[in-house]
Amino acid sequence: MPKKGRGASGRSLDPLNLPAELETALHALYGHYAKTFELWEQEGIGVPPVFIVVCNNTSTSELIYKYVSGFHRDNDDGTTALENGRLELFRNYDGYGNRIARPNTILIDSAQLESGEALDKDFREMAADEIDRFKRDIIDRGGQDANDILTGGEIDEATLLREVMNTVGKKGRLGEQIRCVVSVSMLTEGWDANTVTHILGVRAFGTQLLCEQVVGRGLRRQSYELNEQGLFNVEYADVLGIPFDFAAKPVISPPAKPRETIRVHAVKPDRDALAIVFPRVEGYRVELPDERLEATFGPDHVLNLTPELVGPSVTKNQGIVGEGVDLTVAHLEDMRSSTILFHLAKHLLYNKYRDPGEEPKLHLFGQLKRITRQWLDGGGLQCSGGTYPAQVIYKEIADMAAERIKAAITLSLVGENPVKAILDPYNPTGSTAFVNFTTSKETRWQTNGPPPKSHVNWVICDSDWEAEFCRVAEVHPKVLAYVKNQNLGLEVPYLMGSTPRKYIPDFVVRVDHGLAEPLNLIVEIKGYRGEDAKEKANTMRSYWVPGVNNLGKFGRWAFAEFTAVYEIEAEFDKLVAGLASGLGQ
Repeated sequence: MPKKGRGASGRSLDPLNLPAELETALHALYGHYAKTFELWEQEGIGVPPVFIVVCNNTSTSELIYKYVSGFHRDNDDGTTALENGRLELFRNYDGYGNRIARPNTILIDSAQLESGEALDKDFREMAADEIDRFKRDIIDRGGQDANDILTGGEIDEATLLREVMNTVGKKGRLGEQIRCVVSVSMLTEGWDANTVTHILGVRAFGTQLLCEQVVGRGLRRQSYELNEQGLFNVEYADVLGIPFDFAAKPVISPPAKPRETIRVHAVKPDRDALAIVFPRVEGYRVELPDERLEATFGPDHVLNLTPELVGPSVTKNQGIVGEGVDLTVAHLEDMRSSTILFHLAKHLLYNKYRDPGEEPKLHLFGQLKRITRQWLDGGGLQCSGGTYPAQVIYKEIADMAAERIKAAITLSLVGENPVKAILDPYNPTGSTAFVNFTTSKETRWQTNGPPPKSHVNWVICDSDWEAEFCRVAEVHPKVLAYVKNQNLGLEVPYLMGSTPRKYIPDFVVRVDHGLAEPLNLIVEIKGYRGEDAKEKANTMRSYWVPGVNNLGKFGRWAFAEFTAVYEIEAEFDKLVAGLASGLGQ
């Protein structure tokens, strides 16, 4: 999510590209809201329950507001297209794309109040009676605003929006039918809406008092009538994302002794023969063949939807007293497989095989749809922990799925030289000769040998597994040189969803594999392999390694992962033997 308020740069953010955990939280809380909304209608309450989203800044609030209520997306040709709200009861547009004069969702933040675009142009006409009542209230209070109205002045948009906010849930007032309020620090303790039933926090809460204030928005009772036992009926508010704690305990931090600091550097000139040179890659260029596209799917092209990736699918919301309630996204189960296939193939075409500023290559849609169906039917999408296949159309998850499919297509083209690595134009080459830093980390390996096989005097390890690999590399007769990739500058650009990231592999090992020129082997020591590890491995095998090899200027490169610490030596022996026999070239 954006770190600052909206400005010129904030306008380019995509409201449909919210984090998957946030989308799941919105859908889970909304699913329960829809049930509450239906119950209120059946009881003839007359006003809807209110759903509040509390955000950290004006950029975040605008993105969430557009996601739930709808917005117009700018096209490349200057036209706009409506993206209706993803939460039906909160939409501000009807089924024909027309804006609803009385909005279901309002955005309350400083930027919205200043924009003058808070309400539909027809709002004054549709809410004429309520506005007249508001005018009478202003006149009764007196002051400059009353004088302005008496002399023929109009109420400005910001004042009207504030009144809508202040009268949420009050019959006969401007905010009577508001269902959702997206806010940034505007719902203070003076806001007395008593129809708030659902609260979602999308921000960090640094103090317990702030949590109490936000939760307090849902604690105002709707009814103060006593029941037959002379007690109030129980009323509930469902809250997500706010770490409310009744028993916060102080944390005492004991003093810590300072740690030994060492200098890690290239041993020059004594070990210059062990220097390893590598390319600095900043991107990839892939040329598609003119003939039929195919895909080579493997285990790393599987996308496993878990609550860790998309957020909890079932959340038990339990109050201090009373019965708890399960918030779920079970309504997503109704989406048909053909709809999921279409959305995913379209996303692949528009986001992975479309040049910037160019029209999509529609002639590829049929082939991409065929490959996407092959991926889905072959078990490429796995759902566990109560997740649903429909969640793959979340923008962030769809980006991940599309990237897996694209990597499989690119992998099928290896050997035809379609991938080229794009080097940093200002610093295309890196070397172990420039390593020089200090550290106090205690897990480390001194590279004295004998004989020494690293240009750098120390390996700073992130785990004991890496120390075990150092031992294996130093005693293996086929290892000519190796180095830990720390402060080395070897970074691999990849995408996690639509977010550009940098992958820093663990080791580079120069191996004698029987040819005149040694092989440069990038090694990753990995225990738990999450979805990000699959993206990294796919990028290495499909883009970085073939792209660098096709440049022909940095020798031959390969990639290997080791996931079992007790088998590293045996697996490394097996890998080197395979390289020597030509299996890994």
